[in-house]
Amino acid sequence: MKLSGGVEWALHCCVVLTAASRPVPATRLAELHQVSSTYLAKQLQSLSRAGLIRSAQGKSGGYTLTRPAGEITVLDVVEAIEGTGPAFVCTEVRQRGPLACPPEACTAPCGIARTMYAAEQAWRDKLREVSIADLARGVDADYEGEVLGQVGGWLAAERS
Repeated sequence: MKLSGGVEWALHCCVVLTAASRPVPATRLAELHQVSSTYLAKQLQSLSRAGLIRSAQGKSGGYTLTRPAGEITVLDVVEAIEGTGPAFVCTEVRQRGPLACPPEACTAPCGIARTMYAAEQAWRDKLREVSIADLARGVDADYEGEVLGQVGGWLAAERS
């Protein structure tokens, strides 16, 4: 399964928002991650449409999570960016070609489709188990320090 890079950026932004003491402008998030503001804005819009983040307007505006980080799953973010449709779509290959099975013989999914559906369900279940709060806790553990504390301090510093 191949996911767009937007998923990675969206997850990073959600984790960063856990460290923010006030709304964070898209330009500030883009600066922190050294990515194009235009590109990141698309991911933020998708997160906003999905109800995972909200935008506050005005001089002190920016983005915040809409609910506690422990209530937002990695699957929520993936679906916000990639959509909720299935990764695998059966096209009933067995009903094609010179030895095609008739539709009435194909009332149940074939072994290939069953395997793909089961794999996708397992993948979704695993992503549903991990929250943004879990990822945020992992950041400090990965770097053996107060990385998110530093991020929060950087975000709180005077904006240019």
